[in-house]
Amino acid sequence: MDITTGERLKIARQRAGLSQRALAKKAGVGNATVSLIESDRINPSVSALKRILDAIAMPLSDFFAIDEKASEEKVFKAGSLTEIGRGGISFRQIGKDLSGRALQLLYETYQPGADTGKIMLRHEGEEAGFVISGRIELTIGSTLHILNAGDAYYFKSAEPHRFRNATARPAVIVSACTPPTF
Repeated sequence: MDITTGERLKIARQRAGLSQRALAKKAGVGNATVSLIESDRINPSVSALKRILDAIAMPLSDFFAIDEKASEEKVFKAGSLTEIGRGGISFRQIGKDLSGRALQLLYETYQPGADTGKIMLRHEGEEAGFVISGRIELTIGSTLHILNAGDAYYFKSAEPHRFRNATARPAVIVSACTPPTF
C-alpha cells in the first residue's frame, strides 16, 4: 500500500494519541503546518518532518515504514531500497521497518542546491559516512566542513548538524546511523 506523507503523519499522530494542535505545540510549529502536511497541501523539508516526528518520538525510518510489513530479507536489490528523502535529497534505506534494529544504512544523493533544511538536525545516536562522489558541506554545531569524494565523517547525532550540496553536480554519500533514529 503506497500512502502519502500526509496520510502517514496522520496515522503516526493518531497512534501517539495527539490532536493536530497538540502535535504542533509539542513540535514547536504552527497549527496550520500539521494540517497542511496531513492534507498533502505542503511537502515538508527533511528537517521540518524530523522535528515533527521527534515530538512523537518516531524516527524517519519508522515513519516511512507505516503500513509496510517488516521484512527478514537479507539481500536488497537497488530498486527495493526504501526512499525516505524529500525535496532534492534521496535517502535510500536498506530495509523497510527498522524498529528493533540497531543500525540504519543509507545511500544518500543530494541534488545541486539541496540541503537538509534551515533547522539543523538533532537525534539520538551516532552517525558516520563516506562521500562517494561530489562535494558536501557538513555543518556540525557552528563549524562548516567541506567534504569531497573519499572524505568521511563520524559524530554524535545529538550535535546540531546540516548537510548541503552547494555545487552544480549531485553528491553521493553512504552513511550509517546507530540506533536508527533518523
